[in-house]
Amino acid sequence: MIEIEHVTKRYGDVAVVDDVSMVIEPRTVTVIVGTSGSGKTTLLRMINRLVEPTSGTIRLDGVDNRTVPGPQLRRSIGYAIQGHGLFPHRTVAQNIATVPSLLGWDAGRIRARVDELLSLFQLDPAAFGARYPHELSGGQQQRVGVARALAAEPNVLLMDEPFGALDPIIRTKAQEDLLAIQRRFGTTIILVTHDMEEAVHLGDRIAVMDAGRLIQYAIPAEILARPANDFVETLVGASDRPFKLLSLGAVRDAVEPGEAEGAAIGDEATQRDALAELLWSGRAAMPVTDDEGRALGRVTVNGLVKRAARPA
Repeated sequence: MIEIEHVTKRYGDVAVVDDVSMVIEPRTVTVIVGTSGSGKTTLLRMINRLVEPTSGTIRLDGVDNRTVPGPQLRRSIGYAIQGHGLFPHRTVAQNIATVPSLLGWDAGRIRARVDELLSLFQLDPAAFGARYPHELSGGQQQRVGVARALAAEPNVLLMDEPFGALDPIIRTKAQEDLLAIQRRFGTTIILVTHDMEEAVHLGDRIAVMDAGRLIQYAIPAEILARPANDFVETLVGASDRPFKLLSLGAVRDAVEPGEAEGAAIGDEATQRDALAELLWSGRAAMPVTDDEGRALGRVTVNGLVKRAARPA
């Protein structure tokens, strides 16, 4: 658990983070979103003390982070940034091994952890371990950057615009990789982005910041349905808000009894994907199956449209 209490950061007379309080639950993904200059990156960096707060307290599992020496604190917290930040003169394996080496892990344990993470990110250790960053694609570099941040098995992972430099296809894959990793290790992730679509997709909770202040902190559905003010409403975007709401729910939650013609959709797909397929194929309904291909019922345009409406 990360407790942020009345945290302020001033540079001269300017408060770039202004009296922010929030609690981040363990083993969740919290996304901090806002426009440039809103204070989101500064808030993130105060968690691992790359930036020192002017006032306020940040506790990790009840321990004030100021009571832990900065280098020791940062070795216990994963940190991934946009553009990956890999050391160009070190191999992929050496990059991933950076923090475990600083912590004094033995060579066998380090090698096993490097191989585990490379395999987890679908990078063959034998093929990629000895390569240098310039020999990798942008997506591969980003995966190695996240692997390095996870190498020492941190309970907390901080991510600052980690996918901002990736093209849309690679970015989507990187987001799915991150969610899979988070589910596997139960890591508490705090991710900064300016992209509300990414925030809705990844976050268990979303913190919206503007001019250094925390404007709203809630689950994605609450942010979408009940924005706290005009700024949040603009950030959410009125034109595609119904589709963002549908992206939060799985098809299994929208299944209706009955049959339908044509190709089926899996019950793990999002309701947004189901509506898109229905509209594209010109159908009013389509069958839904589970992961073993068994028929569960159908999903309909009318049913999905009702789910896309603002909650009462």
